[in-house]
Order: sequence, then structure tokens, then C-alpha cells
Amino acid sequence: MSKLEQLINELCPNGVEYKAVEDVATITRGRVISKGYINNNQGDFPVYSSQTENNGELGCISTYDFDGEYLTWTTDGANAGSVFYRTGKFSITNVCGLIKISDTNILTRFLYFVLYVEAKKHVNYGMGNPKLMSNVMAKIKVPLPPLPIQEDIVRILDKFTELTAELTAELTAELTARKQQYEYYRDDLLSKNTNKKSLKQIALSSRSGGTPLKSNKYYYENGIIPWLRTQEVVFNEINKTDCFITELAVQETSAKWIPANCVIVAISGASAGRCAINKIPLTTNQHCLAIEINPEVALYKYVFYCVCNQYDDLIAKKEGARGDLNSSRILGLEIPIPYPEDKAKSLAEQQRIVDTLDRFDKLCNDISEGLPAEIEARQKQYEYYRDKLLTFKKKEAAENE
Repeated sequence: MSKLEQLINELCPNGVEYKAVEDVATITRGRVISKGYINNNQGDFPVYSSQTENNGELGCISTYDFDGEYLTWTTDGANAGSVFYRTGKFSITNVCGLIKISDTNILTRFLYFVLYVEAKKHVNYGMGNPKLMSNVMAKIKVPLPPLPIQEDIVRILDKFTELTAELTAELTAELTARKQQYEYYRDDLLSKNTNKKSLKQIALSSRSGGTPLKSNKYYYENGIIPWLRTQEVVFNEINKTDCFITELAVQETSAKWIPANCVIVAISGASAGRCAINKIPLTTNQHCLAIEINPEVALYKYVFYCVCNQYDDLIAKKEGARGDLNSSRILGLEIPIPYPEDKAKSLAEQQRIVDTLDRFDKLCNDISEGLPAEIEARQKQYEYYRDKLLTFKKKEAAENE
């Protein structure tokens, strides 16, 4: 019997009490902190926002709003429900919530592990904008085992987290090396053909979509039509989308159907220049440019690889404060076409290149094979034991037996 099992048998054999977050902590929100404000007030104290990259850090300023041990969570957007453990001096933006423990019978670090799992279950994905607002967070029920049990669980999960992170870092480094090797061969394969045509020349059509009015529930409620946003465009094949719209939205807005197997390029903001292939018919927002390739001239998968290979060239074409592209700049991108005078030979050579790159891509990126599968397996193992450690019998149920 483990130390943890002994503690549970001794201290809470009949289960534990569950309380709402609002009963054990105070909940507040952040304030509006723009990138301009950060640039004009640079300092040593981090500002955390809704993003998950870089631990959510948006920048650093010369002042701070909070000092101590807290939890924060993302209230709006694609990362809604993401929970972070914070210590020290920092500030948060208006798309973050803040939790400060008020009950001495629960550890902040323990609550972090619990809410890291539970918060995502309470995100509202309606109307195309995921949200986890303060009133919902306040009502989430969390277990309150005795403090010695919490301390042991935190110790176990911290160690497990450390070991998992180390192993993942090693595997990721190996995967990065393989991807660099893949990119070298991709560059080599795609640079041998000097005959080039612009994307516009090899396209049957190109179009961007639209965002149906968020305040019109009839555009989103019970929608079954896939609606693609730029954050889902990550040099990938798209077989499903995170959001859906209704037939009414397609009829009344600029979010129109596009056929499967288009090359889709993100044209706005941080995602600009990234591309994907839609393997299903779908609609997109206005920040995606969908290009239907003429199959008599080029294979869509071949063009996709060519566009991926010229990502840096696309990035160099970005302009404006947000770093946007426009359709003319994207459609002006030149694609090498082998043996342009002989259609059959050209398409056969394109298929050979695609087959070669597909094998490399599968080796590097397929989540069911190789190193990515090993990384996923270790993460699932960690999540399995974490969930078991954080699952407790409710005391009320035990008393009724």
C-alpha cells in the first residue's frame, strides 16, 4: 500500500467534501493592457494574456497588479479554460480571470491540478467564441481532501510533470531534427524545377469567406456546416473544424461553401502565411484564402507542399500593423512546374515528389507513428495517473450507503 493510500484510509475513508470554487477562493478579472501600453511601459513584471504560448506571457511592464500565489485562467477565445499557476509579481489582461485561495483547507497548487482538468469541461463553445466566464468558474465543484493528502498529491504530480517534461523535451528534440532533415529534402526536391507558374495561373478559383454576425444566434445554434478559422490552419490536412454554422448563415453571409482539396492560406495576423488542405467541403472566415487548383496543370498536394516550402517568402510579404497578406500577394507566389510541355509527365513527376514527401511527413508528423506517438503516449500516461489521483469519493455518497 502506498503512502497516499494509507493517508486516504486513515484521514478520509468515507470520502471527501466537495465545494464550489467560490466557497474556497475569491475570483476577479484582469484589466485592459494593450501591446502599446506594454511597449511604452517596459519593465521586469510579466503581463499574462489569453495565449498559451510562452506560458501566456504577453510582455513585461514596470508595475504589477498582483503579488503572491494565484491561479489564472483564460476566459475568452480558442484557449478558454486554460489554467495557469502563478507566483510573484505580475498583471493580467481583461481576457484572464484570477483565483486567490481564501480557505486554509486547500492548497493553491492542488487546486491548480484540479482545475487544469475540470475547467475545460465547463467551457461554452456556443456562438463561435469559446468562453469560461467568472460566474461559471465560481460554481465548479472541487474536492477537499485533508491537507496531508493534498500535499502528497502535489508532490507526486510535480515530480511526474517534471519527468514527463524532460522526456517530452528529449523526444521533441529528436523530432525537430527529423523535421529539419525532411525540410532539407523537401527544399531539394522542389528546387530542381525552374519552370514556374503563379498560383493564379494554376488556380480554377480563389475566394475568402466571412464571419457571420456573432450576435445572431440563428447563424450558429445547432449548426452542422464546418466553419474554418485561421488558428486551425497549421500546415495540415483538415478533416474537421472546431466551429459550425447554419445553412442560414451560408445563405445570408459571405461564408460560402468551398470544395474539398483546396489549398487554404491564412492571410491575417499571426497565422498569416500558414497553409492547409481541406479534406472535406467546408466554409471559412474572411481571413482564409481558399485556392482551387486546376488538376490539369498541378496536383493540389504538390502545390500545398510548394506553398509550405515558401512560407518565409510569404512572411516577407506581410504588411500593416497586424502583419496581413492579401490575395494578390498570395496568388502571385510562383510554383515550380516540372515538364510543363508534357502534362502526363509533369503530373507523374509531381506525384512522385508528393509520394516522397508524404512518406517523410508521415514519419515526422503522424500522431499514430514514431516519436509523436511516443510523446502522446507519455502525455496520456501522465493524464491517466493525474486523473486517478484527483478522483475522490464524495462523502455524502459514502454516508448514504
